[in-house]
Amino acid sequence: MGIFRRRKEESLNEQMLREAGIAPNLDSPGLENRPDSVTASTNDVEPAPFDPFAGTYPADTQWLGSLTRAMARPGVWDLVSTVHVSGIAGDTVEFATLPAGDVIVDTETGDDDLSPFADEVEKHLKPPYRVLARREDDDLWAIAARTIDVVELKFNGGDEIELVENEGRTELRVDGEPARQEIPELERAGEALGSDFVVQADRLDGDLWEIRASAL
Repeated sequence: MGIFRRRKEESLNEQMLREAGIAPNLDSPGLENRPDSVTASTNDVEPAPFDPFAGTYPADTQWLGSLTRAMARPGVWDLVSTVHVSGIAGDTVEFATLPAGDVIVDTETGDDDLSPFADEVEKHLKPPYRVLARREDDDLWAIAARTIDVVELKFNGGDEIELVENEGRTELRVDGEPARQEIPELERAGEALGSDFVVQADRLDGDLWEIRASAL
């Protein structure tokens, strides 16, 4: 198990949910599972992560809507499970792991040891991955996890980046503000999907970023 590091600043996910007046949880009727996804549950419970922005993503609407979504979308989960964990304060936990196994905590009440969640996930997935957990009852937690793409990006301008290319028009935002510069790593990630795309990047730790790319 790697080192746990806790973010001091509010994550974009937290910010988007707070501004929408929605508490993070795992309830969603629209969970999509990949054919190779893993579902493991001690009580046959399959919690479905809640997506507060369903229907407003690049594949669902006009490209401008993607500029305010960034990393908030849970995406497709590779693992949905339940686990018994005691001694954890609060009802919601969210963290991501780096390729080396270090854990970056986004959401937690207090500073309790989150290793039991990571241990459960790593029975099925290898780092890097993202975990969202919600208390179901006493020490029973529902957890959802998915593998993530982590790249090294030397960029000091901010912590959240959104790059949109649509019909020859390029739009770049850094921490929500328009920016004019080139970020080849993100451009290559988008171009791998086609000429029109959106790429979002969220700084995890130092020069390591979690990225998500979608074709428009």
